[in-house]
Amino acid sequence: MMKYRAAGFTLIEVLIAVLIIGILASIAYPAYLQYVESGRRKSATSCLSELAQYMEQAYARTFSYSVALPLNETSCDNDLQLFYSFQFAQGQPTQTTYNIQAVPVGAQSGDACGTLSLNQAGQTTPTTSGCQW
Repeated sequence: MMKYRAAGFTLIEVLIAVLIIGILASIAYPAYLQYVESGRRKSATSCLSELAQYMEQAYARTFSYSVALPLNETSCDNDLQLFYSFQFAQGQPTQTTYNIQAVPVGAQSGDACGTLSLNQAGQTTPTTSGCQW
């Protein structure tokens, strides 16, 4: 009589495959999250630039930044508002200055770059490595 060997995977082979997948996932997932945060940050900087253009248009019409509409009425992307709150810095805008901030909220609140800002002189923060515009 011929003996037949059962086809398939042993438990050890399956456990080794699961272990390898787990190790790869533990390396890839944090890198993926950093990539997603970086993408949202780039979108927020684009939105800040768009809001700054809006402020400059308001200044060209009225010679004052203080008459501009609230930022939530001129927002760039509704989906981006789930991750950033766009607002003026305290005491802003004045007749001759403005400082627009993008404060991270929700899933973006753990972002190492923190609050992004842009003022009427084109100065941006933060300026740390990896967070530059």
